[in-house]
Amino acid sequence: MAAATAAKARAAAEAAALDEEARKEAYRQRKEQERLDKERKRQEREEAERRAREEEARAAAEAEARRQAEQEARRRKAEAEAGKTLAAGLEKTRGGFMARLNALLGGGRQLDEQVLADLEEVLFTADIGVKTATRLLEAVREKVRAKALADPAAVRAALKAEITRILALDGAPPRPFGPAAERPWVVMVVGVNGSGKTTTIGKLAAKLKAQGHAVLLGAGDTFRAAAGEQLEIWAERVSAPIVRGKDGADPASVCFEAVQQGVATGADVVLCDTAGRLHTKAPLMEELKKVKRVIAKAAPGAPHEVLLVLDATSGQNAIAQARQFHEALGVTGLALTKLDGTAKGGVVIGISDELRLPVRWVGVGETVADLRPFDPAAFVEALFE
Repeated sequence: MAAATAAKARAAAEAAALDEEARKEAYRQRKEQERLDKERKRQEREEAERRAREEEARAAAEAEARRQAEQEARRRKAEAEAGKTLAAGLEKTRGGFMARLNALLGGGRQLDEQVLADLEEVLFTADIGVKTATRLLEAVREKVRAKALADPAAVRAALKAEITRILALDGAPPRPFGPAAERPWVVMVVGVNGSGKTTTIGKLAAKLKAQGHAVLLGAGDTFRAAAGEQLEIWAERVSAPIVRGKDGADPASVCFEAVQQGVATGADVVLCDTAGRLHTKAPLMEELKKVKRVIAKAAPGAPHEVLLVLDATSGQNAIAQARQFHEALGVTGLALTKLDGTAKGGVVIGISDELRLPVRWVGVGETVADLRPFDPAAFVEALFE
């Protein structure tokens, strides 16, 4: 009996021990599972954090790439809107007679009669005209006689100052280009075909619109169908109304209608294109005189500006054109185009000297920004750069 009892006790003890061991094993397994779960969650958390960091880095890289792309786009747009620098636009002219002038007056040469003789040759073979070349040479010789110039560098400085005076019309202030008291302010734009007349009108319209002016265009070059189409494209581009007659219509009547519409609609500016060549027997200047007379009937004081557009690549021929147009129409201002495409940019000096007409605009490229208001001092600085 005692043995049986002892056996039962041992069995119970063993069972208890086994149960305890099972509980301990279960506890260890639970703890191990908890550890594994904790490790798994830690790894998952670290993986999620790593992915988040990578996503954040990727998003930051993409944002930076977009920022740089936008910055580059803004830079390119700003460059396009800014257009060429005046110095860049005059590069070919500086490579023409200005290069010869700088070569002559640079270095350590002595100021003697040979330098003055070479200077005479450079000036008289440039596209500035005989009258202007003579004025510049006499200005230098007078200072040499007065012993006011000591060396070729001083001659260069004297020429620079004299050219600045010529371009500034000896200090005579030109009327500002733009509407003043007159509304509408009427501009009659003239020039031979190929001078860039219609394109200049479009660029002027864009500039005036950017200044807040209400602009209306008159397609008075009715003898050249492409001119009307070109002006319509500009009108659409700058959101300006346009008056256009049929091809071959009387240009004076189209300009008259444009000015009348400008009066009726309260336009600030009316820009009237005109023919540069006629397909009829009527001489061009007589036709343009008629256009000017008819415009005068449409609004008091009109046209308030007669703007002559000249192609700088034509050199001294531009001076002859300017004289002819001025004698016929009383030109009030000039726009000189295509300066970037020629070594004959010095023609502006001759025109200013011979005709005493203010240069209003110079064109040094294709964009609207490349049509620049003329600044005599800035022009000379760029020329002598």
